[in-house]
Amino acid sequence: MTARTAVVTGAARGIGAATARRLAADGHAVAVLDLAEDQAEHTAKAIREAGGKAIAVGADVADEAAATAAVERVAAELGAPQILVNNAGILRDNLLFKMTAGDWDAVMSVHLRGAFLMSRAVQSHMVEAKWGRIVNLSSTSALGNRGQANYAAAKAGMQGLTKTLAIELGRFGITANAVAPGFIQTEMTKATAERIGVPFEDFLAHAAKEAPVGRVGQPEDIAAAVAYFASEEAGFVSGQVLYVAGGPRA
Repeated sequence: MTARTAVVTGAARGIGAATARRLAADGHAVAVLDLAEDQAEHTAKAIREAGGKAIAVGADVADEAAATAAVERVAAELGAPQILVNNAGILRDNLLFKMTAGDWDAVMSVHLRGAFLMSRAVQSHMVEAKWGRIVNLSSTSALGNRGQANYAAAKAGMQGLTKTLAIELGRFGITANAVAPGFIQTEMTKATAERIGVPFEDFLAHAAKEAPVGRVGQPEDIAAAVAYFASEEAGFVSGQVLYVAGGPRA
């Protein structure tokens, strides 16, 4: 495998951290990007201690200037980025009649605006190299989920963005694909359990029972799917959405 420079957003923990570690294990230099650089440094340090190459970058992906500056810093310190994983995201769950405009805007801003800004910032480096991989994180919630009008809309939007990027950038040797996780055991799902007042162990047990494979997903399950889309071998796969959910829908 040819070593590339990868940027993973929202990589301080959870799926993003697992993805950063996996790409580093595959031989890539990784920019661990998160809102707080000190938190991103935990992941970057773990990668370096394992023999990989990584830097931590603090940036708000929804801020145009910050996203552009982050990519410029990565290019200067690690090399021109040729792999981008748009993973950064937040939850502001609520039923429609309780959801505020601020809840809606915050989720849309981080997920969709952030993915747009980061993709736009890295594409010039990919075009110049005539090679690139963009992997966006969607979700099974894109199919609709009670209490997640904002999140579901954002994750469905990630699929539309992915397919459009694939169409526009394909002639430059750049692919764009999306991974749509089902229930994954992370701090985010733990926070959801706490919000609705359910013990996390019970929350996990219920989710495992609903999944045809009989277990909940782990961040490494998603990282493996992302790693495939980021690989040389996936060069003829673009504009696709891969549901990694333990079944048709879980």
